[in-house]
Amino acid sequence: MTDFLAAEDRALLERHGLGTFDALWAKQLEAVDEPNTARGGWSSVFRLDLEGRGYYLKRQSNYQTRTLHAPFGEPSFAREFRNISRYEKLGIPALKAVYFGERKVDGEVRAILLTRALDGWDDLESLLQRWSDLSAAQHSAILKACGQLARRLHGVRQVHGCFYPKHIFLQATGDGYSAQLIDLEKTRPLLFGRHDRVRDLEPLVRRAPEWSETQLRELLAAYLDQSLDSSLIDRWLERLTARRSQKETR
Repeated sequence: MTDFLAAEDRALLERHGLGTFDALWAKQLEAVDEPNTARGGWSSVFRLDLEGRGYYLKRQSNYQTRTLHAPFGEPSFAREFRNISRYEKLGIPALKAVYFGERKVDGEVRAILLTRALDGWDDLESLLQRWSDLSAAQHSAILKACGQLARRLHGVRQVHGCFYPKHIFLQATGDGYSAQLIDLEKTRPLLFGRHDRVRDLEPLVRRAPEWSETQLRELLAAYLDQSLDSSLIDRWLERLTARRSQKETR
C-alpha cells in the first residue's frame, strides 16, 4: 500500500517538516497513554497540535493482526485505515485519516496513522457520566443521534464491532446532536442480519446503565424508524435484554 496524505492537510504538515513517514516517526511527542504491547510489539498514541489544528499521531512497531486481507499478518493500523476509507465512501460519519504509511526496517514492521482530533466533540461515555445534569431535551436528542448513527451504519451493511459509548462522539447543533464513530479496527460487513445488528447494539445498551427503559425505547425508535409504542421496539428490547443478561452472567 502506498502512503496516504490528505490533500487538505498536506501544506500544513509540510510547513512543519512532517509530510513524510520518517519525519512523523521521529517527531518527539508525549504519549497520551501507556503503549499497548498486547501483540508482541507496541502501539502508542500521541497528540500533535499545529497552528491551532489538533491531530492524533499513532505509531506502532511489529503490532500485527491477521485478516482475510492479510492472512499472514499486517499492522492493525492498515486495517483501521481501510475501514476509515470505507466509512467515508459509504457516508458513515467517522474520524478522518490524514496520513497512513508503513515500512519494514531491519525486520521491524512500522506503521503510522494520523487522524484529525475531534476537538469540540464529546464522547458519549463522558456525557453519561453527567447524564443527570443534562436536560430531558438533551437526553432525547442524544438518544436520537445515537440511534440514527447505528441505523446509518447497519443500513449500509456494516457492523462496528466495538459499539461502546467511548467510541461514539457527539456535538451539539442548533436542533440536536451530530454523531460519529472512532476506533474502526473491528469493523466488518454485516453478514447475519438481525443477529449481527443485535450483537452490535448490545454493548452500547450494557454500558449505558443510566438509560431508563423509556430512553432505550427512544434509542430504538430512532434506530428502527418506528413510533415509541411500536411492537417492533418491544421485540428488540427483549432480544437486547436477553443478550445483555447472557453477557453479564458469563
